[in-house]
Amino acid sequence: MAKFSTYADRDRIEQECPYEARNLPVTIHEFLSATAARFPDRPAISFQLLSGPNDPATTLTWSELLARVTETANLFRSLGVGPTDTVAYLLPNSIETPVVLLAGATAGIVNPINPLLDATQIAGILRETRAKVLVTLKAFPKTDVAQKAAEAVAQAPGVTHVVEIDLNRHLRGLKRLIVPLIRPKVKVTHKAKVLDFEAAASARNHNRLEFDDPKQDRVAAYFHTGGTTGTPKVAQHKYSGMIYNGWLGGTLLFDETDVLMCPLPMFHVFAAYPVLMSCIASGAHVVMPTPAGYRGEGVFDNFWKLIERWQATFLITVPTAIAALMQRPVDADVSTLKTAISGSAPLPIELYNRFKAATGVEIAEGYGLTEATCLVSCNPVDGLKKVGSVGVPLPYTHVRILKHDDAGRVQECATDEVGEICVANPGVFPGSTYTETDKNHKLFAEDIYLRTGDLGRIDADGYLWITGRAKDLIIRGGHNIDPAEIEEGLLSHPAVAFVGAIGQPDAFAGELPCAYVELVAGASVTVEELAAHAREHIHERAAIPKHIEILPELPKTAVGKIFKPDLRKLAITRIYDDVLAGTGARVETVREDKKRGLVAYLNRDGAVDEAEIRKRLGQFTTPWDWA
Repeated sequence: MAKFSTYADRDRIEQECPYEARNLPVTIHEFLSATAARFPDRPAISFQLLSGPNDPATTLTWSELLARVTETANLFRSLGVGPTDTVAYLLPNSIETPVVLLAGATAGIVNPINPLLDATQIAGILRETRAKVLVTLKAFPKTDVAQKAAEAVAQAPGVTHVVEIDLNRHLRGLKRLIVPLIRPKVKVTHKAKVLDFEAAASARNHNRLEFDDPKQDRVAAYFHTGGTTGTPKVAQHKYSGMIYNGWLGGTLLFDETDVLMCPLPMFHVFAAYPVLMSCIASGAHVVMPTPAGYRGEGVFDNFWKLIERWQATFLITVPTAIAALMQRPVDADVSTLKTAISGSAPLPIELYNRFKAATGVEIAEGYGLTEATCLVSCNPVDGLKKVGSVGVPLPYTHVRILKHDDAGRVQECATDEVGEICVANPGVFPGSTYTETDKNHKLFAEDIYLRTGDLGRIDADGYLWITGRAKDLIIRGGHNIDPAEIEEGLLSHPAVAFVGAIGQPDAFAGELPCAYVELVAGASVTVEELAAHAREHIHERAAIPKHIEILPELPKTAVGKIFKPDLRKLAITRIYDDVLAGTGARVETVREDKKRGLVAYLNRDGAVDEAEIRKRLGQFTTPWDWA
């Protein structure tokens, strides 16, 4: 395994040879076949339907995983899926989910869809990706995935086949007998042919592909971004980007003896690429507890015992999950854990410290995005972790901090100067990031650097710091919320003239949606009435604002655009003052700092308990200082 603990190590790895000369597999099937040949009998994937440390689990070895992927890819080809056709899946985590991901990318283009979206949004994605086949769940107690799938397919006439996975096969004993008796009924109005996954896949050849798998790079996956207005944007991923993410993990982090505990969903790039592809590259073992992962019943309560059961060496996590885990005692032997890898949202320093104190394990924070086939940078697992930064750009990833003016001129930022984070690496697909051509307009600097829309800076040691977002998204526990969804929902109320939706700081989710409202002259409405209106008119539950405030007038720019930095300052002041109650400190002002973004400056009202203040504000990612 290559040493990656400093910026110099990163450069050394790059200087060994150009990336193209590394002689890596070209297709996913070739990539998986090589691992199955190296480690045929080692465990590849394990899944528990229930969260107990002694509950039954299903495990596939690398040779078994290859056989299942091969037969499933053959099934998709038999259903009319060619290399430019789409296999979508609407699935929670299960042993079958990575099989479908890999087989879909082998037979055609795989399109994972978040099952938490509503049926209309799912249908919009199916139409946008022109999906021919949808793999989803057979109706099962305590989940509405099958119902949503049936409703979505009715609105996406291009889907010719629905292939259903029955989670009941993962149950044992009495529970397995009861499910068929209490299985929910699903109303089906679509014309697609419905097949049973297990029967249809196992009927195909599992020893070899029944079609050519030419050694050519191509688009093999469509991942939708987390935006919530209308249809989310769909990013295109090529084999080369998927395998690059795996090569990074297999080169810098994992080997075949590692066990990755991954309660993150396989419809998200974090689980699909840095986790699954890295396991293929290295032969490491990935464990998925329950279909809902961290959201699964009993997962947090049993978590440390699951680490002990599986002898996990790496924990794949996000700040919201770390916050929940820190509310529970470490009640098992977690000495096998080497590191936790956190992504999707900024990590508060207090959470880092609490996790390290409770487990003895450090968290390495990283940065990636759907548009770049994920990985961009990471704090070195064996080197200096700068808490609050997202670490060092990974080998063959080139990050520039640029400023763009209205005339289209580009200026490189100096060390520690804030600008837009722009990325070029083997995961970036210049000019064709999104399926919709017009969405790629103005998306690249100098034709190769993806403009991420994130604001940041690079320090003197080469570490990348994210200071804000140029594109205003609200990131709630790693889930992207487009403020326009909230604004449109509230603007549909006749008393509302203007709305500014932002993310307010939250110790658990990182950010929660909040809305500031200006009323039509002479109109009157209560906050309670606006909250009820929001619940009715904002389609996504996660986007419903947690706080609504009516202001006499919203701050606006010279051209009448709502000035959101001022709204963020109001929200930071309100949240921090609530948290500081009783400490003798309060927020005097919130100001923009060139290096750190928005900073809350505190005033002392007499004697203060500084340790308590640090503890309380350490749960948030917005920095603070004394005035």
